[in-house]
Amino acid sequence: MKPKAIFNWSSGKDSALALYTILKEDRFEVSSLLTSINKEFQRISMHGVHVSLLEQQAESLGLPLIKMELPQEPSMEEYHQIMTKTMNEIQARGVTHSIFGDIFLEDLRRYREDQLQTIGMEAVFPLWKKNTTDLIHEFLDLGFKTIVTCVNETFLDKSFAGRIIDQDFIKDLPANVDPCGENGEFHTFTFDGPIFKNPVQFEIGETVRKTYPKPKSDENKGDEEGEYIFWFCDLIPS
Repeated sequence: MKPKAIFNWSSGKDSALALYTILKEDRFEVSSLLTSINKEFQRISMHGVHVSLLEQQAESLGLPLIKMELPQEPSMEEYHQIMTKTMNEIQARGVTHSIFGDIFLEDLRRYREDQLQTIGMEAVFPLWKKNTTDLIHEFLDLGFKTIVTCVNETFLDKSFAGRIIDQDFIKDLPANVDPCGENGEFHTFTFDGPIFKNPVQFEIGETVRKTYPKPKSDENKGDEEGEYIFWFCDLIPS
């Protein structure tokens, strides 16, 4: 029997390509998707996509969905408590592995591995250390379709929000932006591709500016106005 695994699903392109890779390799039984949700707004954390579109994704993928609801701005302690409770419940169902779409963020990988190790589970990273330029081209060549739902203004301006990722999008990216947005430059919603039974239907809504305070550090100490600016493109189910 194949080991049972949970798939950490962000709704974006890296998750979609990682899930495609895992299903193709056929080494695990993917029991369900796990997605972090902003409890107050019922939207996917960081991606800003409404939960109703997430549910359509899961239905088209043919996989059960577990929604982990988080406060709007959880502390690390709150996040850890909710995540530990959720993963203990998942482990009780016989799940031994947790799959992620991370590509090269060493600290994040180490954090995930350490947290899972405390409850006797193992992390899996099917895209780890692969070239991100190669990955985005593979993603498009396979027929996946994805739209940018969030951009970090530190790296990209408002015009990139709401764009479908294609060859022109890749050419338009500044040199300091990773083609997969692995450093948090942008986030996406994948609505079609080889692992979907049907495309997820939506219309493009308004683009909204949101700000978040920068964490205090030696670099911005005393900077009361320090903030991150993000542009979110709303997707409306149709």
